[in-house]
Amino acid sequence: MKENYHFFHFLISHAKNYGFVFPSSEIYGGLHAIYDYGQYGIELKNNIKEYWWKSMTQLHENIVGIDTSILMHSDIWKASGHIEKFNDFLIDNKDSKKRYCPEILIREYVNLMNNKNKGHLINIPKEKILFRMYQSLKKKDLLDIRVLIDELNIPDPICGSHNWTNIRLFNMMFKIEEEKGNLLYLRPETAQGIFSNFLNIKNSSRMKIPFGIAQIGKSFRNEIIARKFIFRMREFEQMEMQFFILPEEEMKWYEYWKKNRLKWHLELNLGNKKYQIRDHEQLAHYASIGSDIEFNFPFGFKEIEGIHSRRDFDLKQHEKFSKKKLRVFGKKKMIGNYIPYVIETSLGLDRLFLAILYSSLKKEKLENGNERIVLKFPPYLSPIKAAVFPLVLKDGLPEIAKRIFNNLKIDYQLVYDQKKSIGKLYRRQDAIGTPLCFTIDYDTIKTNTVTMRDRDSMKQKRIHIKDISKIIEYKTGIRKILKKLSI
Repeated sequence: MKENYHFFHFLISHAKNYGFVFPSSEIYGGLHAIYDYGQYGIELKNNIKEYWWKSMTQLHENIVGIDTSILMHSDIWKASGHIEKFNDFLIDNKDSKKRYCPEILIREYVNLMNNKNKGHLINIPKEKILFRMYQSLKKKDLLDIRVLIDELNIPDPICGSHNWTNIRLFNMMFKIEEEKGNLLYLRPETAQGIFSNFLNIKNSSRMKIPFGIAQIGKSFRNEIIARKFIFRMREFEQMEMQFFILPEEEMKWYEYWKKNRLKWHLELNLGNKKYQIRDHEQLAHYASIGSDIEFNFPFGFKEIEGIHSRRDFDLKQHEKFSKKKLRVFGKKKMIGNYIPYVIETSLGLDRLFLAILYSSLKKEKLENGNERIVLKFPPYLSPIKAAVFPLVLKDGLPEIAKRIFNNLKIDYQLVYDQKKSIGKLYRRQDAIGTPLCFTIDYDTIKTNTVTMRDRDSMKQKRIHIKDISKIIEYKTGIRKILKKLSI
């Protein structure tokens, strides 16, 4: 665990030093849990989006995309239950001045002690403690949760103090005051923009049940414990798909999307053992069944994507509040019209970015005893697909290299560099995850060939200039992975 902690801090440093993730507003001291994506970070992020978007909307003929606004009518959040129910429990430690979510505080402490004591904590089974906690959470019994913390004698994880405040409820939406005095909110999820446009999509595309609506967009939550780098932030990006189905086919499609989404993650080749599926013990107010795909981050298995059945909760609520009929005409067993059920897949883009960055970053010992830092991204996600270098800055080699670069840059994201020795240029590209490097040397003048160097194996071979584009496409193109997913 200590080794993971040190590597995690190394990852954060590498992400900043090599242009992936910067602390936001850093020259003014920064903002807690807000980050900016740098020149290579945004390319990686966009490639992840493309992989998700195409696998959702291109590979499924009954799924279409949408882009809805961040600001929406406040009645949407009344209908969805966010104004009334989008609350978290909050507890502060008076000595450390740190803020915690009581549920996480209890669960992590019990897990820690359970590992130490092989199944029991103060002669009370772990399952009994967690059952009591979940029952109290469900009833919003703040006093009993506080009593449980005292009974377990849970200390502040940072300073060891037991000097806790009372537990209170805390609404996580950011409020904005409209000009006329009405309240608006920064959306806490992207799903409601999909539900409020259900009729528009159905009518304009003539889609029939079952069909899905996909969206990538920003959400905002005033998180109590926003920390762990970009894992939990106040401004984050979601990749969600809401799949509208016959109510009687709820379990069929829930199991389908659970299996489909895990397959999608495993195709990233980050390591099959780094994933697990956890079925929900405590469900959100809108869900009848749910599970999380969890990834083994440096701080343990945590949610990266959620799959839920939202039933007809959202459409029924919007029908009630808007007074508009959000129904479809049924066939077969269904009589008249009905409100469809919804299976949701919700993936955190920033969390997936972190999972890919963490799994790809390697420290490797070389045969000569030196060490190289390399990001072994899946090639189709790599921010830069290839780099082009002249071996020396004379005898026309820079001109040839620049000509090759200019011919290829229309089709691929490339780097041209000539500032250092070839060895240092390779190391720089390793550190940002570039799969291929092409070096123009004196043999290029004679034979129209260049030296191609592979990032992962570091092997080199000569190829003809006319084959460069074809090789980049074969090695880094997204087509192969999409074809594999479509089978």
